[in-house]
Amino acid sequence: MSNKPGIPKGTRDFDSIQLYKRNYIIEIIKDSFFRFGFNPIETPSFERSSTLLGKYGDEGDRLIFKILKSGDFLKGLDKDEIINNNSSKIGSKISDKALRYDLTVPFARYVVQNQNNITLPYKRFQIQPVWRADRPQRGRFREFLQCDADVIGSKSLFQEIEFIQLFDTVFNSLGLRGATIKLNSRKILIGLSEISDCKDKFKDLTIALDKIDKIGMKAVNEELKSKGFSDKSVGIITDLISFSGDFKKSMKLLRMTFENSTTGLEGISDLEFIFSSIENLGLKSCNLSFDLGLARGIDYYTGVIFEVSAPETVTIGSIAGGGRYDNLTERFGLSNMSGIGVSFGLDRIYMVLDELDLFPNVNSNLVKVLFLNFGNKNSLFALEAINKLRDSNVYAELYPDNLSLKKQLSYANKNKIPFVVFIGDDELKAKKFNLKDMNSGSQELLTITQLLNKLS
Repeated sequence: MSNKPGIPKGTRDFDSIQLYKRNYIIEIIKDSFFRFGFNPIETPSFERSSTLLGKYGDEGDRLIFKILKSGDFLKGLDKDEIINNNSSKIGSKISDKALRYDLTVPFARYVVQNQNNITLPYKRFQIQPVWRADRPQRGRFREFLQCDADVIGSKSLFQEIEFIQLFDTVFNSLGLRGATIKLNSRKILIGLSEISDCKDKFKDLTIALDKIDKIGMKAVNEELKSKGFSDKSVGIITDLISFSGDFKKSMKLLRMTFENSTTGLEGISDLEFIFSSIENLGLKSCNLSFDLGLARGIDYYTGVIFEVSAPETVTIGSIAGGGRYDNLTERFGLSNMSGIGVSFGLDRIYMVLDELDLFPNVNSNLVKVLFLNFGNKNSLFALEAINKLRDSNVYAELYPDNLSLKKQLSYANKNKIPFVVFIGDDELKAKKFNLKDMNSGSQELLTITQLLNKLS
């Protein structure tokens, strides 16, 4: 007995309705990217392991899907390494490629590789799948689509302002009102680590803070203590994070608290400029909020970071995010190339729109008319008309088999095809088409010109 077919955990099949809805979101995001001056590129689904590893931090590296070398991947492997279960050494010898974890690191590699052929600042977007060996759960998959936009080659804070406007434009176009764009800065988090005397544990701090929404502040505090943070440091961190929300009040408090942290004060000035600019420009559908607990647990972020949460009526993780990265291309040999980018989480946006009933009505079948099959001679005559309809952008199809009328009409009903055409011997002799409206049941005998006018 054969095993029942299935798909790996964290992956999905999509039916027609789901794909129409996904494409609806993609087209709105893509149109917004074009409006803001971004142009498309694509990169391979897998990269050299050396391109990806070490760019996301330990947590990210752990979630990268590695690809075994072709052929006998165990050839030349030291038996002692296998016996001793030395996974780090074994891994690098049997795998030299990996599925991409995100689109930002491949983009940085692309920029360095094509630096002589691009004009700075360089703006690009990518809409492609990525893979993460994460534990599947609601809104979290192992294979998912990212919709990324990045600008590289400019340190101007106007880029941050434009990305906030891009978030607002996309969600307004989707009819999603009340989403919150949360802002913080890695510079402010560095200042936080300095005043709490844990600068040497900055990476541990960002990894822990990135889990606040998942496990809560109490569990984050326990994790910090397990990483060697003193009770005093944890207390300072907790107290300051509690002041998130009211931007002006938070900035006033942080300026006093970070008076001896040059980096922290720089981060505060950046956010003050951004908030002031957005206050003058206004947003259509999103709210802007300061969140000191926002960390974005990926190593390459260096400046302003973003995260967008859905309206409070929907319980789900972030639906978009991103931030400033100053040194990513430097890891591939190109220094002084600051970049900033954002990513829209298609799957979570889909879930939010679905829950709030914000999708337009979608038909699972776009075919407008089905020509019934009454034999070869009649069907060939039907195909002549079908070609003319298709040339006029009317979606039409011929039922392929000369089966009972009941089965053919049942096919039209199940696929919600609004019209059918009968071409029996009398219609063929008269070179006319008997058009039936499947909703009203009414029928008309039409010439090809009349049929085209009726269905166009």
